[in-house]
Amino acid sequence: MADIANIYKADNSRYGKMKYNPAGNSGLKFPAISLGLWHNFGSKDNYDNMKQMLRTAFDSGITQFDLANNYGPVPGSAESNLGKIIEEDFRPYRDELIITTKAGYDMWDGPYGDGGSRKYLMASLDQSLKRMKLDYVDIFYHHRMDQGTPLEETMQALADIVKSGKALYAGVSNYNKDYTEKAMHILKELHCPFIINQRRYSIFDRTIEQDGVKDFCKEAGIGIIAFSPLAQGMLTDKYLNGIPADSRIGRNSVFLKEDALTEERLRQIAGLNQIAKNRNQTLAQMALSWILRDGGVCSVLIGASKPSQILENISVTEYTDFTEEELEQIDKICR
Repeated sequence: MADIANIYKADNSRYGKMKYNPAGNSGLKFPAISLGLWHNFGSKDNYDNMKQMLRTAFDSGITQFDLANNYGPVPGSAESNLGKIIEEDFRPYRDELIITTKAGYDMWDGPYGDGGSRKYLMASLDQSLKRMKLDYVDIFYHHRMDQGTPLEETMQALADIVKSGKALYAGVSNYNKDYTEKAMHILKELHCPFIINQRRYSIFDRTIEQDGVKDFCKEAGIGIIAFSPLAQGMLTDKYLNGIPADSRIGRNSVFLKEDALTEERLRQIAGLNQIAKNRNQTLAQMALSWILRDGGVCSVLIGASKPSQILENISVTEYTDFTEEELEQIDKICR
């Protein structure tokens, strides 16, 4: 018999806590803050903490949970854990959620578990749906550019997946301007709803401004969702007084190493932290606000290791205005 005290019921006021933005020219709206399951949802992580983070996110108006086939570790375990939590908590709310996944990086042995081939994408999505216990995902992304596969093949696979009903929209991730533009034209001819490009973007990494993707997507009606907005944790105050044991560097993460914290980088972090204090924000909050400042990004993907981090970050949607002086100070510090 189910423990009635532990049955999840979503907060009735959740939609008043979040801002929602159109994904490009589509009718789909993204929460300004979305939750990524790249880290802390794998087989080695605490299941009860995962569940509480997802509950906290949804109660805060975060309707989008973002995954990929290889998120873990082990690869696939983030999707499996989400599937279990959907069954236990979120099945009644499935139509209120945007659940996304991707394929493109190495997932299984042999020549068919990586890249952009039709065989890989279709097989991968079938596996993802089984792990997540879903009939469809809202968006299926090709996770990276693959010069070893004709782009026409990859895009035809995405279009056929959408046509099959296993995904509602197509997206790409880590695509540069040239690939994004070519993908757009192919998918337009195939009458496939292509609505989003997921790219890395932060105060410290402005590649999407430099390579023209941000401006192109805005003109073309394609949304941008930003990942790694805190530069793997460097755009927080956690490293200003040493390296905490529970930080990514302290846990020997493969994504952030101690040598990234140069004297110059620490000086930049301290300077940005002071600007954030003057705005009555934490550095993490300001870094997220900065990404949403001009409407060029429809959602920011945050990662979290505990529910309190999610609660800290949702307030940024109210503070996305910056003065010219603040923006100039930020740019000067980062130059």
